[in-house]
Amino acid sequence: MPIRNFTKRSGVTRVAEDLCTNPRHKKYLENIKQSQVEKLLQIIQERLKGLSMDETLEKVKGERSIDPEEDLNGLDDDALNKKKEVMDETFEKNRKKPGDNDFEYEVEVDFDKEGPPIESGWDSENDSDPMF
Repeated sequence: MPIRNFTKRSGVTRVAEDLCTNPRHKKYLENIKQSQVEKLLQIIQERLKGLSMDETLEKVKGERSIDPEEDLNGLDDDALNKKKEVMDETFEKNRKKPGDNDFEYEVEVDFDKEGPPIESGWDSENDSDPMF
């Protein structure tokens, strides 16, 4: 499957959409998620930029993973949408559905509380509002 006019500056999302919707390629790509096609195109693009395969894979892995300490508020819309897509894929991969071998209908988890409860002030019963 040729990827014509694909350069190191091409838009990966647009090229992936074009490939997935092209009638000639659609039958081959209909069972492959567009995000997977984008990932493969991103690897090709980084190689065109001159990065080694190890550097390329590390970069793509970093962009397609979620760091729990990362502040997502500062990201632009495109980067945020990619992070959300990664979160959705991770959720679906880890989701337990009826019919799965390890599916349990009602799971109760008791989280142990370490130390005394933290006082927040907003939920204390002493500060009742006379209006209610």
